[in-house]
Amino acid sequence: MRSNELPLISDAEASVLATYFGRRALLGTGCVAAGVLTMPLSAPAQAAPGASGDAEITVDQARTAPIPIVIPVLGGDTGQLVSSVISGDLGNCGLFSPINGALPVGVPDFGTYKSLGARALVSGTATTGSGGLRVEFRLWDVLTGQQIQGTAYTAGAGDARKIAHIIADVIYERLLGEKGYFNSRIAYIARSGPRAHQITRLAIMDQDGANSHYLSGGQWLTLTPRFSPVSEQLAFMSYANNRPRVYVLNLATGRQQLLGDFDGISFAPRFAPDGRTVVMSVTRGGGSDIYTVDLASRAKRQLTSSGAIDTSPCYSPDGSQIVFNSDRGGTPQLYIMSASGGGAKRVSYGNGTYGSPVWSPRGDLIAFTRIANGSFSLGVMAPDGTGERILTQGFTVDTPTFCPNGRVLAFCRQTAAGSGGAGFSSSIGTIDITGFHERSIPAVGMSSDPAWSPLNG
Repeated sequence: MRSNELPLISDAEASVLATYFGRRALLGTGCVAAGVLTMPLSAPAQAAPGASGDAEITVDQARTAPIPIVIPVLGGDTGQLVSSVISGDLGNCGLFSPINGALPVGVPDFGTYKSLGARALVSGTATTGSGGLRVEFRLWDVLTGQQIQGTAYTAGAGDARKIAHIIADVIYERLLGEKGYFNSRIAYIARSGPRAHQITRLAIMDQDGANSHYLSGGQWLTLTPRFSPVSEQLAFMSYANNRPRVYVLNLATGRQQLLGDFDGISFAPRFAPDGRTVVMSVTRGGGSDIYTVDLASRAKRQLTSSGAIDTSPCYSPDGSQIVFNSDRGGTPQLYIMSASGGGAKRVSYGNGTYGSPVWSPRGDLIAFTRIANGSFSLGVMAPDGTGERILTQGFTVDTPTFCPNGRVLAFCRQTAAGSGGAGFSSSIGTIDITGFHERSIPAVGMSSDPAWSPLNG
């Protein structure tokens, strides 16, 4: 038996999963931080006194006119790597326009950088030695001549990319007034082989696509990884031993555990905001109910019993509510209920069917996918269902996941396949919550099912 052939589950259970996954590639036939020490750097005596306070540039302004920022090479191969990663992070978010320029020594000649059209400037050094890696970083306001930030980072020699992501987050926050998201990772499903019998592996990468590596061997079909918001754990569904169920993987130890031994199959896991509980769907005949499992005690609690397919549960950031997908009204739609169950209220009323809801970490939006007229759309709405906006469309756009600050969504985009699966592709893209600046993440090979981590420790 091939590892990705249909396992021996009932027709009713298979129907529930097919409804949950829709057109996606079910069964391969479709679709400051740990280890880094920081120390403040005061402004040189010749610099203008004081430092900038709150950001003077809003995200909306930067979206219309990206902030020109000079990011010179910070010296040597390591400095080149650090500068390259910073430039990539800031340029890829669409809110900054990195400029090459000479590295200043001491207090910069701001007139030179003004002539380049720069609004901000990075200076510093990156050196490696017996003590590891040291990066000194300063951020300057070119227009006022003030140092906005000065910090020295010390870490292991292999942490250059990590420090660069941290610096990019600092620049983002100091110039835009909200937390950055670059020092984070994305778990995903790496796909390989013929489309009809794809091998799926649990994988993880930095948010920019670097440092991608497998977390599982590909023996069993694996889908829908989900990060814990507070610990180094992933929940996911695996067909291990030919039975689809939810598992939890400890990324620090590599230990994997079955989460809840239910009579039916379990799928669609999500962690609670405190990381102590996982909510999921469990099949029941031709339908499914939503359950929670306490990670410490393994106690189970049933939240729904509608007789329908209730699935895709996701907690609100404060843990008080759960948004989920249900066909209890005849077609798959989005509902919100108390985290303790009960009082479900429908919130989706647009044309088509809805699925894959996920709550923004800011609490102000719910992202979703919608299927209408044979096409997938990815959009957002307020938690009460108002203000629905479609961000992007395609043959398949699915599994949205918010970055840690709620500004950007990652999602899976798949293309239609021709004869024998020719032309099929599956990749991970990102898009701003306004529908601005859609781009692809350069993951290795085909990929799907992204799950964005919280900021790295």
